[in-house]
Amino acid sequence: MIGRVLWQEFFNNRDWPVASAVAIIMLLLLIVPIMWFHKHQQKSVGGARMNNLPVVRSPWRILILVLGFTFLYAPMLMLVIYSFNSSKLVTVWAGWSTRWYGELFRDSAMMSAVGLSLTIAACAATMAVVLGTIAAVVMVRFGRFRGANGFAFMITAPLVMPDVITGLSLLLLFVALGHAIGWPSDRGMLTIWLAHVTFCTAYVAVVIASRLRELDRSIEEAAMDLGAAPLKVFFVITLPMIMPAVISGWLLAFTLSLDDLVIASFVSGPGATTLPMLVFSSVRMGVNPEINALATLILGVVGIVGFIAWYLMARAEKQRIRDIQRARRG
Repeated sequence: MIGRVLWQEFFNNRDWPVASAVAIIMLLLLIVPIMWFHKHQQKSVGGARMNNLPVVRSPWRILILVLGFTFLYAPMLMLVIYSFNSSKLVTVWAGWSTRWYGELFRDSAMMSAVGLSLTIAACAATMAVVLGTIAAVVMVRFGRFRGANGFAFMITAPLVMPDVITGLSLLLLFVALGHAIGWPSDRGMLTIWLAHVTFCTAYVAVVIASRLRELDRSIEEAAMDLGAAPLKVFFVITLPMIMPAVISGWLLAFTLSLDDLVIASFVSGPGATTLPMLVFSSVRMGVNPEINALATLILGVVGIVGFIAWYLMARAEKQRIRDIQRARRG
């Protein structure tokens, strides 16, 4: 694979020119379809609505649905079950035990990696939401300006950019900045955070932009006609209406940052080992039962947070619909 070739040339052979040349070729091959997509995306809008699509009434639909969910969630269920296995061998069941949860909390390296990853993910998601919201507003509300297509292209390009190219380019950038201005003096938590903000912003911008396009602008225009400043209109009217998308974008960015391995491997330095990096290095030497316990805890936390976010957004959406209906009746 191309990614393995880049990794081999860059880290093992230390042949930076060859790795950079391969990355540039891959980048050029990606630019053409991305530009074509941005040029023709307006033409693809206005097709058949999802509500008008025919419903497939095949007797196999339930079976296909069950098989799909089984394929998705059966591995997670097995992971949770084997996290309570008392045996050191991951694939051999020896009885129920919470031994590996205790071993996990006593593993200082694992806990340090978890803390670092959670900190970076939370900070990166927060900054990505701020930058992504600004970018989405510019693309949707101020889309008719010179260079608008180029701006949208630059914002959404990280969505289809291979992680190995993003990581390599950011590493070269940090090295060049270090030689030119002395910053960053060393690679670590800061460089990982900057790298994660770079690609997470693109995802957040797309999520929020799709929500902005669905809003009724007459509400904002009515507020401005009544004398409200544009900034006040955004924070009082627009932001509450797009808050479900903002929360979804934050959760998506948090998950992407927490899950990243390739980009963090490029831009990290000594003493800055994230959780995916530690897990990957451990799995290469053999699966540690502590990893099952850690993955189970992560699944539980993510499930609880996701359910709470879904519940709050659903309740806010129902309240918004009731307010609109009440306003129309009044």
